[in-house]
Amino acid sequence: MSPISIFNVNCSRFILTGFPGLEVHYLWISIPFSSIYATVFLGNCMVLHVIRTEPSLHQPMFYFLAMLALTDLCMGLSTMYTVLGILWGFVREISLDSCIAQSYFIHGLSFMESSVLLAMAFDRYIAICNPLRYSSILTNDKIMKIGVTILCRSSLLIPPVIIRLKFLNYCRPHILSHSFCLHQDLIRMACSDIRFNSIYGLALVISNLLLDAVLILISYIMILHAVLAIASREERIKSLQTCVSHICAVSVFYIPIIGLTMVHRFGKHLSPWVHVLLGNIYILFPPLMNPIIYSIKTQQIRRRVQRLFNLKKF
Repeated sequence: MSPISIFNVNCSRFILTGFPGLEVHYLWISIPFSSIYATVFLGNCMVLHVIRTEPSLHQPMFYFLAMLALTDLCMGLSTMYTVLGILWGFVREISLDSCIAQSYFIHGLSFMESSVLLAMAFDRYIAICNPLRYSSILTNDKIMKIGVTILCRSSLLIPPVIIRLKFLNYCRPHILSHSFCLHQDLIRMACSDIRFNSIYGLALVISNLLLDAVLILISYIMILHAVLAIASREERIKSLQTCVSHICAVSVFYIPIIGLTMVHRFGKHLSPWVHVLLGNIYILFPPLMNPIIYSIKTQQIRRRVQRLFNLKKF
């Protein structure tokens, strides 16, 4: 029986792609990946612990950072089983229901991270452009409402396109491009009418990721305009330094996601290695880098972490 026939018979199972051609080296490859996942888990848990236990960090900026760390932690956990499962040899395929569930969490958490980054940009805009009203605008009640809005926006808009995946006919070879499930990967294998998924999925990307990116850009244009109006050079530098961590976090999130989107839409002729590499960067790079960025660039967190680990400040 041909491979295609096998996939058609076993239509509820999908083959996960690890690292093509390097199967004999999976044990060695699993070492850096296990280290990355451990760093993602420990780094984001450390940020959450520091913010929770340090009263001086109970401020709007750090509440949003806690939301970001929690989102990154969940993103790492959503793919850890399949990625490490392939490398350790106990996972090779995934059921349709599990694939759809994983796809929901990956895309939902991506939208959530984008929304949190937008909220953090709003926080920096208020802090720099309207500092006298900062505490009255960003009250604990307002932050809670923003958090609930982010959660609803990220979780309630996706189900229609994700549920639709359950009813598609997958007649093409069930080989996923990554070690995890993505919506665009599943519809690529479908022989049913995918216009709803394509149009609705594009609308979600535009109304979430693209809109958030545009609003973040606008907020920084306004921040830059306000900073340039400050007479003192030292004050201008000090104001901009409070934005460096956020700018880095925005970069490590949007650059991989743009790269992966371009590869999925226009890079079908590229080597599978390109898809695998960009897919893993998209999933792991922001959760890995954000705790490092904020631990290095944010003075309050850096000092608290140093005290936590009994390190000497150099």
